[in-house]
Amino acid sequence: MSTKTHTHADADADSMGPLDGVVVVDLSRALAGPQTAMMLGDMGARVIKVEAPGTGDESRSWGPPFVGPDTARESTYFLSCNRNKESVTADLKSPNGIDLLTRLVRHGDVLVENFRPGVMDRLGFSAERLHEINPRLVILSISGFGHDGPQGGRAGYDQIAQGEAGLMSLSGPDPESPTRMGVPIGDVLAGMNGAYGVVSALYEREHTGRGKVVRTSLLASIVGVHAYQGTRYTVAGEVGRAAGNHHVAIAPYGLFRCDGGAIQVAVATDAQWAKFAEIVGLDTEDPRYVSNAARVAHRDDLVRDIEKTLLQQGAAHWLSLLDATGIPCGEVRTLDQVYACPQTRSQGLVIEVNHPSLGAIELPGPAVRFDDGGRRRHTAPPRLGEHNESVRTWLNERDG
Repeated sequence: MSTKTHTHADADADSMGPLDGVVVVDLSRALAGPQTAMMLGDMGARVIKVEAPGTGDESRSWGPPFVGPDTARESTYFLSCNRNKESVTADLKSPNGIDLLTRLVRHGDVLVENFRPGVMDRLGFSAERLHEINPRLVILSISGFGHDGPQGGRAGYDQIAQGEAGLMSLSGPDPESPTRMGVPIGDVLAGMNGAYGVVSALYEREHTGRGKVVRTSLLASIVGVHAYQGTRYTVAGEVGRAAGNHHVAIAPYGLFRCDGGAIQVAVATDAQWAKFAEIVGLDTEDPRYVSNAARVAHRDDLVRDIEKTLLQQGAAHWLSLLDATGIPCGEVRTLDQVYACPQTRSQGLVIEVNHPSLGAIELPGPAVRFDDGGRRRHTAPPRLGEHNESVRTWLNERDG
């Protein structure tokens, strides 16, 4: 998507990917923007993160936990979304900082920012100015609630967006207990949508020769994953509410108690129901259970009848039996169990990197793989300003 003259001098075959040669200028902080830039870095792009001197990305101070020696403490939050990047420091309100950013934009392919709407303009780097410097630049702007509209200037954080975008009303044990998800899902989704938009704009640039502005927000990203809950309201007029650990439109599909614990079962077809009903001793001709619609209408009875049987044996017994019968099922794992799982590791979802102050550490890995290679060597999240000298040397070489 761009010429190989952009390729990082230190790159090798193991660190290349489909976006090799693309240079990303990452002005973002916290999570949504850094997530986008990290995903682009996972695909082989060179990502140069521009941070404020002294403090850097605000997530560097988010903790505990912090790890490493007292003189070089690192936030695990920052480590989660900044692999495969370089860090340079610059005060974007100073002449030197303005000069550095101007040069980066001139030689970059993508700029990622998640400031509140209007901040880039006040810094002197409006979209129009950025395209004057580099007409081919793809600009990604991530906001909390959108860049325009009646609430366009609103600050947005994941917790607020989860509530405002309806997600908390759909999560939790019951309608009276709105619950945030255990991960910052709005930020992560906005980052993923940002990466998707950037790659689309880079593809279009191959035909037009010009970059464009891509926009997404936490609000848009959460509303965009309402899925059947969205059409449940827009088409059927039903307002979805939290229903705990059971599916609102399919039964039996959820968490069921067994002896000493619980298992999850997902019975999505009548054929699966016939097999499952035999295992748990239920009559498929029972009027309450004869169809999925009937089972949803009588879910409380269904759960109670299923658990009468499941409580007679432990999770291992039922999981083995259900799996052998072809019934989708599973356990509820803690994160330590997930990262120790051989299947997780077989999918490249745990990677090892060498950090300047922490040594060899493991990080959650990228979710996308390529059969014919892709990036196999990853770099650790950078120390603040770690690449000040090397990036400036590269810019000097590019400027001739």
